[in-house]
Amino acid sequence: MEEKKIKIGLIGLGTVGSGVYKTLEAFKNIEVVKIAVKNKNKKRNIPGLDENIVTDNAYEVVNDPEIEIVCELVGGVEPAFDLIKTALKNGKHIVTANKELLAKRGEEIFNIAEENNRVILYEAAIAGGIPIIMPIKTILAGNKINKVEAILNGTTNYILTKMDMQGAQYQDVLKEAQELGYAETDPTGDVEGFDAAYKITTLATLAFKKRISFENVYREGITKVRAEDMKAANDLGYKIKLIASAKTDEKGRADVRVHPMLISKDSTLAHIDYVTNAVSLTGHPIGHITLSGPGAGEFPTASSVVGDILAIAAEIGTTDYLLPMMRCRHDNPAECINILDTENKYYLSLNAKNNKGVIGNIGSICAENNISVESIVQKNVSQNNTADITVITEICLEKDMQNAVKAFEKSEFINNVNSLIRVQV
Repeated sequence: MEEKKIKIGLIGLGTVGSGVYKTLEAFKNIEVVKIAVKNKNKKRNIPGLDENIVTDNAYEVVNDPEIEIVCELVGGVEPAFDLIKTALKNGKHIVTANKELLAKRGEEIFNIAEENNRVILYEAAIAGGIPIIMPIKTILAGNKINKVEAILNGTTNYILTKMDMQGAQYQDVLKEAQELGYAETDPTGDVEGFDAAYKITTLATLAFKKRISFENVYREGITKVRAEDMKAANDLGYKIKLIASAKTDEKGRADVRVHPMLISKDSTLAHIDYVTNAVSLTGHPIGHITLSGPGAGEFPTASSVVGDILAIAAEIGTTDYLLPMMRCRHDNPAECINILDTENKYYLSLNAKNNKGVIGNIGSICAENNISVESIVQKNVSQNNTADITVITEICLEKDMQNAVKAFEKSEFINNVNSLIRVQV
């Protein structure tokens, strides 16, 4: 007796969609019967692709009664939200890599899925080819995870790695990354931290078993990081990375954010370079683990998408309630901490007049704002009699640090506040 083929519809045949299609060809129990694309006339590097199953109307996929699993790989909120909603109401299971949709409207689509007794899987939406969602939902389900630190964007990690290795400025490395195809022509989504913020929103929701609202995630990109900061960080025993982090305090409140951070060279994340991604989880009883690997690309991301497709396909026809452990159980919203109320350690770079009393003035401003200083280093006295001063603080309140920065900007001793970057604790 011939095994029943599970019929699949793809929405999107770009880099990831092409990888998914090519990978699925090896599985005889899966048949891709319809593919929606933006431009039917575009030449595609897919040998043997049947042009008869390609359409430029995505609603033909979600309304096809034959299709049991819809794989959405176009990204963005619309039309993806309406397509997924329509597919769910038509009784189809969903596999998606859409981190923005999950971050902004995840609660709605998971509710629609449950109302229609359908499953949404999204392993590829967080860290490309790194398996993280299913492990959290299954093998790590017995853990109370209280901290996540991750590198979730390959473009920014590539740029920061090249800045570190070459001693180059941000704009020069960005241009090189664009020429090599690692950065988009408009890199805003990556370099301003949006991509990583979408991902940490969903990852924190999973880790803490409470819904994190994207609006409560603090976001800061890498555009202000300088080559001078890279060198200073190295001299102090750190590397600078764009870190997506989430942790809970003793009251159960969530602190979720994305920003550049000085990471100790002793940390695993300090050695995650170029386009590699990594996720570090801390909890009980597991302790501390890090998973790393390719965070993007045709086949790494396809690996996660196809894994989700196969997980659903294996369940179809065997039960009336598929994959209960993978379903959304995050109805309660998390109480989130405003960034101004968080406590952090800081790296501060100042350009100051090379006069007597400068170090004392810096110390006074810090003291007036409840900030203790761990170290102050002065170097590079220039011909115009100014000096670069690097300050590392002890742990203090963000609001106090911001007030201190305002005071530095008004100080007669300080010419410029070059950089303010948080330090891993």
